[in-house]
Amino acid sequence: MRLRVIYEAVTPVVRNMKKKPSKLLEKCRVTKGALKSDKSLGNNGLFIIPHKNMALNVVVSDQFGWDHVSVSLVSFVPTWSMMCFIKNLFWDEDEVVIQYHPKKEDCVNFHPHCLHLWKPQGLALPTPPTYMV
Repeated sequence: MRLRVIYEAVTPVVRNMKKKPSKLLEKCRVTKGALKSDKSLGNNGLFIIPHKNMALNVVVSDQFGWDHVSVSLVSFVPTWSMMCFIKNLFWDEDEVVIQYHPKKEDCVNFHPHCLHLWKPQGLALPTPPTYMV
């Protein structure tokens, strides 16, 4: 007896990062200093976002065909729940974003306690079937 796996044809919805930060996020935007920005830049900029009595440093970009969010803390790497919290601030809950683990020669590390979320604009990211997770 052979095991047969049947895949359902699903057309994923392709969306990009939310068009602009919420009013709450605008209050968290850094508007002074070297990394200052204002709301005319949309999502692009540095945000200091409170989360469970901590301040998450979040750098956001939606340029060059990629949506990108980096999240850092001073003394430890962000947790899964922190990354989920940030992901849902910038993307809808049903959107897929990814954390890459690049090959060593392509690795760039400017901060020891930083993680990144990525999504190519206009493309749906493939995901494994849920029974494999």
